Amino acid sequence: MRESITALRAQMKAHCIDWYIVPSTDFHGTEYVNAHFRCRQFLSGFTGSAGTLLVGLQEALLWTDGRYFLQAGRQLAGSGITLMKAGEPGVPTLLEFLENKRKSGRFVLGFDGRVISRADGLRYEALDVDIRWDQDLTAAVWSDRPPVVPAAVYELPLSVTGRTRADKIGAVRAEMKRKGADRLLLTSLEEIAWLLNLRGSDIANNPVFFAFALLDAETEGTIGESDAEPPEESTDKASEEESANKAAAGEPASDAEAPAGSASNAGRPATAGGVQLFVYDGVLPDGFHDAHIRSYEAISSTLAQIPQGTTLWMNGKQANYALFRSLHRNIKILDAPSPIDLMKAIKNNTEIDCERAAHRKDGLAMVRFLYWLKSTVGNKPLTEIDAADRLEALRREQGARDLSFPTIAGYNENGAVIHYAPTPETNATLSPSGFLLVDSGGQYPDGTTDITRTIPLGPLTTKMKRCYTAVLQAHIALASARFAPGTTGRTLDEITRRPIRALGLDYNHGTGHGVGHLLSCHEGPNIISKRGSSQAILPGMITSDEPGVYLEGEFGVRLENLLLCEDMGDGTFGFTPLTLCPFDRAAILPEMLTTDERTWLNHYHATVYKVLSPHLPPALTDWLAAETAEI
Repeated sequence: MRESITALRAQMKAHCIDWYIVPSTDFHGTEYVNAHFRCRQFLSGFTGSAGTLLVGLQEALLWTDGRYFLQAGRQLAGSGITLMKAGEPGVPTLLEFLENKRKSGRFVLGFDGRVISRADGLRYEALDVDIRWDQDLTAAVWSDRPPVVPAAVYELPLSVTGRTRADKIGAVRAEMKRKGADRLLLTSLEEIAWLLNLRGSDIANNPVFFAFALLDAETEGTIGESDAEPPEESTDKASEEESANKAAAGEPASDAEAPAGSASNAGRPATAGGVQLFVYDGVLPDGFHDAHIRSYEAISSTLAQIPQGTTLWMNGKQANYALFRSLHRNIKILDAPSPIDLMKAIKNNTEIDCERAAHRKDGLAMVRFLYWLKSTVGNKPLTEIDAADRLEALRREQGARDLSFPTIAGYNENGAVIHYAPTPETNATLSPSGFLLVDSGGQYPDGTTDITRTIPLGPLTTKMKRCYTAVLQAHIALASARFAPGTTGRTLDEITRRPIRALGLDYNHGTGHGVGHLLSCHEGPNIISKRGSSQAILPGMITSDEPGVYLEGEFGVRLENLLLCEDMGDGTFGFTPLTLCPFDRAAILPEMLTTDERTWLNHYHATVYKVLSPHLPPALTDWLAAETAEI
């Protein structure tokens, strides 16, 4: 039994709590969190990004999804914590587990309401048990818990964002009025950063900062000084593109291009009317210090002062339960994703141009990495961590400010652990044989990247080549898909899995996720998975394409590009790859490929060579020419 669990149970007894819930997130529902909020990791020893720990006085359980089954099984061994494989047949959800316990009588359920969503908090209320939602018991047992140290926030230029914050706020207000909302509460760090054209570094690998925001539908104006940089030519095109995309989604065009966001307002000081930003003191750049900047901790007291009868728009799946409990009971709640969710997912022309530039840099880093790796393995000692460190250094040489997530570098059997990250305890030595799976990405000044390549380090078995080729076929199936407007990710997921299922295999994760622009590498609402989503895939969205095969104890194969959805001009939508990096010819069985698959692959490789080769030295240019030769 872990000492941390024993200590937590002592706190539970002292507070008369029978069951205590510890999720993975922070006060904002964030997927990747600041070290201060890694309570579930501290208590359980499980380091994956997703999972919920439930501790009782006699037993402890941890729920996580298919990406982490192998990893969690390893890390929970001997801990006294039972692994609950979410979604597997016969495995109850956490809520179902508690419902079954309730049948034996009432009990006291505790949690820190600041890290539990409103939606989950209401579900726990419905259990008809005694709720203690103001209990941060981890604080009492985590003696060396890292503090939150807010970092400086910086502003993005219009040449990177393509829209002023005044324009964005005007568009959001138009949606608020259309929905009949008086106020909009923003708790998502990504949404606040996007809305205000600000970025930070409060969470590793994610350029966001801790903040809440509250918007009033009726008061015009924005925070701080207005953007003095005049809009570029692409800005108007971007606005037209977004209107077209909204029409494709079946939404009425908003008055996002109203005077409040027009070019005539650029260069004029803007008021702070109707937008309140709650941040830590001293972190904002010059021009953001005014009366409507409030302390981060003031959000609860401010919400408590909202008048009765007000219609407050909030995303109950993300806004925390403690904030909800601070509201007056007669507040009308409009519980739905904020309008920013879709707005930021549909990139404008400026954002797309910047993402292309970032992917060119990332492609150069990847090509240099592949050349180095294949030249070095077998000639000098190398480990998974050595490979990850070298790739990070090459990205930083290309101007990356950070990684977009910790690099996954899994050799042979470690590659079968879907979200494996090498540690000093697991760090495998590389040999000139087998597969090294590398899933990685960078945060560049102009964009966010995410790429996976499975790299043969030497001779492969026919089985390995068949698996690699099937994954490549699945990847091509999505990348080359043409689909009607209104098509959702579930349909595209089914198309992608077919070549892998033809081998009698499948993968226990989604096929694709949205990716932010200078934001998180995991972004909604676009998702391609079996779980599905009602959100159609729309032009301007950037989505990953990452099918895989994972054979426990043997190897893993995953191949990932980021795809830009585009209107193909013939009544259909399709994808264009942003990622620029060759697939490995040594792992491909050409006889498995159809003519169309060969055509797509050869065209993609020709593009990779054309874009990257002018920026490479002769030795790498020759190597890349061989890697991208027609199959």
